[in-house]
Amino acid sequence: MGKKRIFVLGAGLSGLSAAWHLQRKGIDCIVFEKEPEVGGLCRSSNLNGFTFDRCGHLLHFRHYYTFNLIQGLLADNLSEHQRSAWVYHSKRFSPYPFQANLYTLPPRIAKECLLGFIEVAKNGYPKKKEDMNFLDWIYQTFGKGIARHFMIPYNTKFWTVSPRELTCDWFGSFIPVPSLRQVIEGTLEESCWQLGYNAKFWYPKIRGISALAVAFAKQIKNIHTNSPIIEINLERKEIKTASGARQRFDYLISTIPLPDMPQLIKGMPKKISSFFKKLRWNSIFNLNLGVEKSDTFRRHWIYFPQKIFCFYRVGCFHNFYQPSLKQSSYYIEVAYSKDKPIDKSHIVQQIKKDLEKAGILSKKDKILAQEINDIKYGYPIYDANYKETRENILKFLILNNVILCGRYGSWRYLSMEDTILDGKLIADML
Repeated sequence: MGKKRIFVLGAGLSGLSAAWHLQRKGIDCIVFEKEPEVGGLCRSSNLNGFTFDRCGHLLHFRHYYTFNLIQGLLADNLSEHQRSAWVYHSKRFSPYPFQANLYTLPPRIAKECLLGFIEVAKNGYPKKKEDMNFLDWIYQTFGKGIARHFMIPYNTKFWTVSPRELTCDWFGSFIPVPSLRQVIEGTLEESCWQLGYNAKFWYPKIRGISALAVAFAKQIKNIHTNSPIIEINLERKEIKTASGARQRFDYLISTIPLPDMPQLIKGMPKKISSFFKKLRWNSIFNLNLGVEKSDTFRRHWIYFPQKIFCFYRVGCFHNFYQPSLKQSSYYIEVAYSKDKPIDKSHIVQQIKKDLEKAGILSKKDKILAQEINDIKYGYPIYDANYKETRENILKFLILNNVILCGRYGSWRYLSMEDTILDGKLIADML
């Protein structure tokens, strides 16, 4: 059997992982990246002395393999943190997760949430979430109070669609479900339970999250930056770069966002094109701010479920990366979509007003650095069409030796660890 020509399209985290794992097995591949540097969204920038990521990027590990791999790549440039996450509700900060820390809420709301949870707990948790929409699962898992005050408003703001439109295929372990005992204890006093997959997280000590992508890239041969792919010919098994060069392939590993593929694939069948038109997603407007301000609260990030705030999450970068007594840095995330757009000419001003409303900033705080990252593809929307649509697209592309990889390439809600493991899985498969 002759040597196979394998190309990896995109040098984001999943593409780098696929290439790294292939080359570790002695299998040659070539990586094409459209940007001048590797990393995709896993990149950092430096502005007026502040290091900013493209958006919130923290490492959570559930597998020893991934932890050992990243530790080996970053060596001593990796620090561990105990999560300090919060929910802003009723003009106060409550520890995350909301459903297990009701003690800080006004008594009326805490009572409503607790009684609602007790009611559903008596009936037993839903057994077959695969047959339910997300809204029904919320009600049957948490009760009306927690649904009303957090789960519904937060997820509607984040996904930009009603939870009724979503299936339950996406969340896996992303949503912590406490026991009745844990909810009761968390209603009486601060919970001692560290619930959720992100109770701990890891982050590089220097160079921001881009340190991880750079560490991968240093051990990978044949990465071509500034090399966008402008055409994929499945019949001839050929790709064309922006320079006009054509390359024959045996296998393509694509991390290109799935909705962009119809513009690249030449002569795609109409039936397959119709599936691509059913893909839906939200987008993320990310504002990074560097502020001349000391912050004595050791919060890592805060969720904002209520409509009075335009953002759904604020990350306090300074509390886990190079803390300073005189300066603070934040990443603020606003979700939007085609059906729920934002006014981009005024959104930055609105974000700052809402930060003042929450007490995170004040009018007198001096902003030293500001960066905007408008991320077109945030999270795939898991609506009723999602599963069948994605399966038909994958089937068509796999039959043509195109293998989809990563959150955007394979069109799934994946953590950073998941994307790294996805690259490994594909390398093992090939």
